[in-house]
Amino acid sequence: MALVDLTPIAAIAIEEHRAAPCACVAAAVRTRNDVRYGSGAAGRLWFEDSPPAGARGATPPAATGDAIFDLASVTKPFTALAFARLVRAGRMRLDEPLGQVLPELAGTRSARVPLELLAAHRAGLEAHRPLHPPGDSAPIDPLQALLACADARREACAGAPPDGGFPPVYSDLGYLLLGAAVARRGEAELDEIVAREVTGPLGLAVAPPSRLRRRDPRFDERVVPTEDVGFRGGMIRGAVHDDNAWTIARDGMAGHAGLFGDAMSVARLGVALLEALAGERPEWLSRDEVRRLIEPRPGGSLRAGFDGKSGERPSAGARFGPRTFGHLGFTGTSLWIDPDAELVGVLLTNRVHPTRASDAIRRARPAVYDAIAEAMARAR
Repeated sequence: MALVDLTPIAAIAIEEHRAAPCACVAAAVRTRNDVRYGSGAAGRLWFEDSPPAGARGATPPAATGDAIFDLASVTKPFTALAFARLVRAGRMRLDEPLGQVLPELAGTRSARVPLELLAAHRAGLEAHRPLHPPGDSAPIDPLQALLACADARREACAGAPPDGGFPPVYSDLGYLLLGAAVARRGEAELDEIVAREVTGPLGLAVAPPSRLRRRDPRFDERVVPTEDVGFRGGMIRGAVHDDNAWTIARDGMAGHAGLFGDAMSVARLGVALLEALAGERPEWLSRDEVRRLIEPRPGGSLRAGFDGKSGERPSAGARFGPRTFGHLGFTGTSLWIDPDAELVGVLLTNRVHPTRASDAIRRARPAVYDAIAEAMARAR
């Protein structure tokens, strides 16, 4: 497969915007006869003055296209797609109340919330809540975590949700609950269901660290470090960055975070979604099943497992079209898909290394995606 060289575009994030130690980009565009892919990498896996454990004094390796990143909230589309697959199989329903799937939550404030509203961030939940004492990385009781999530309703969102749900607020808590519901009805750990329903059928090298480490003896060499967190023992590398995911799932995945992968695997997910929208993957998901996830919903840009373009300077840039959908991840990851141009773009960085203090990624993302769109238009 001849790849379009996107190395100069990866360098935009590193050299021009200094958004992270390293960046990998991947892209794909559907043509009349095939799919053209592009790939590029820039920077080094970590800053020389902020090495991970065991690497002091060593020159940081140059980033390559097979570098593995903590995808952070780019995990959410995978959870939503696994949910859609179980709905297709008749094991779940979009309108099924949370408390019906997880009877132990029947007494909570969210017991009557339909699962689809959790997926679409319209369940009335708070955006975030630490599920452990500050500075404490000890595992927590999963049931207590779920109870806390299900009761974390916003003051203005009491009672049963209206049709279409409450005003949207992006919420990790809703995806923790949705992930638990998918695991229960799928009768396996969530990462096993995602492998069975999404990454396996599509042939994607995306999984939690434990699964990737078993599969790839070079995992610990390829994975990039994220943040220096004192109570986690220093520089995090090869373990999920999100504290709630870490305390709940350790080396597995939670519904909102926990998957790792390389840029090309994420791009190939985007291609599979374009193929499904074109009616070319009926054995996996139909056109209508994917549309249900990505269709715009009232009140904001949030969809079911995905987001859309929003604001004066959207993360997807100006050249990805108005119907673009995708997702961002806190660690510096992102995926955007333009269904009209049949274009996929991926930017993976470790922008939280060694700290989350910089917001340069906000300026880097639009510049990178504009350059991706221009490069792949020439490659058609």
